[in-house]
Amino acid sequence: MAAALLITFRETLEAALVVGIALSYLKKTNQLAYKKFVWAGVVAGIALSILGAYIFEAFAGGFTGSNEALFEGIVMLVGAALLTTMILWMMKEKGKKLKAKMAAHIDAAKKWELFGLVFVAVLREGIETVIFLYAARAAVEQGILSGSIIGIATAAVLGYLLYKGSLKLPLKKFFTVSSILLILFAAGLVAHGVHELQEAGVVPIVAEHIWDINPEVAEEGVYPALHEKGSVGSIFKGLFGYNGNPNLLEVLAYLVYLGGIGYTYKRFASK
Repeated sequence: MAAALLITFRETLEAALVVGIALSYLKKTNQLAYKKFVWAGVVAGIALSILGAYIFEAFAGGFTGSNEALFEGIVMLVGAALLTTMILWMMKEKGKKLKAKMAAHIDAAKKWELFGLVFVAVLREGIETVIFLYAARAAVEQGILSGSIIGIATAAVLGYLLYKGSLKLPLKKFFTVSSILLILFAAGLVAHGVHELQEAGVVPIVAEHIWDINPEVAEEGVYPALHEKGSVGSIFKGLFGYNGNPNLLEVLAYLVYLGGIGYTYKRFASK
């Protein structure tokens, strides 16, 4: 649930900020006649995202056995890659005037160009969310729907309050903290993606269960809280990629990813 909430909250808030900036700029420049094109872009972006989710789910549901494991492994790695590019882009842009850049785009756009700008922004966040949630569901199957609903609703309300000016949110700090959480989530996706590829027989296991800290299960199907399938452990598994009994390649994939993005972050920070 926590992973789904974080993903949908972050993605929805990003889309809401784009829409809010567009509407605010139109209001300040007395161009409210173009407001309908903004909302048309929002509706079209959401509609196409839902259609994309339906097609993706129908396509994914056709796999069984090793093919299912292979598909889920690929989706997890693709999801981690998309998350990484999004996070690195935010790191790169954090020192620039994002609102000014957005306003410049809006000022150059009229009518259908404005529609296209908002449509692409909403659709991009929607499709990314579909991929991220499928990857999260494959890793942890609990609470995805409820977490998604809470995340979307919270971000929508927050975006509205930011647009109205009744709420001041330190966006730089928010994106920094959420980026760290998403980096850990992406690292977990990489490790779990490797695990699924191992299940599919594409990647060798090498050394299985290099440690096992899962509490003992006294009753079948009933897991202690700190077990990776328990109430607490499943949250850490979904959000941070926690694994009570990983194999060697899973651990290496997790550490290599964190090391790589940590090095890249330092390079961005030094510029």
